[in-house]
Amino acid sequence: MGNIQLILASVLAMVLLSFAVAMRLLYVRVQEMKEKRIHPQATSNSLQSAARLHNVQASDNFRNLFEVPVLFYALVACAVAVSHVPGWLVAGAWLFVGLRIAHSAIQCTYNNVMHRFSVFLVGFVVLVASWSGFVTTLPARP
Repeated sequence: MGNIQLILASVLAMVLLSFAVAMRLLYVRVQEMKEKRIHPQATSNSLQSAARLHNVQASDNFRNLFEVPVLFYALVACAVAVSHVPGWLVAGAWLFVGLRIAHSAIQCTYNNVMHRFSVFLVGFVVLVASWSGFVTTLPARP
């Protein structure tokens, strides 16, 4: 398998993580609403949801998956578009994905802020380093 396929597989892993967290969110949200007998219309906006729902870890994590990871998706798209996908970039992509999986696991379970922040920070540094390396190693094009 070539580097392009490997880096695209890391994108697929992020997409699958997003789907998994969405399914967790759906399950947790429906359970809480059933237990508290909350009518769906009573949570039609974020203010109403915040007032009635207390188990928001999966919701927060799902939202997080559309923040910093967007920069990961952009990096992969750029790398594939210009056919510049060195092995170290593939390794960085998979490291970032692994750290995002760990971040999601922490946030959706025991939610220790310092553990979650540590994993987030390392992932963010990996992403910044990957972007920096990508930009500085782009071959000159005539």
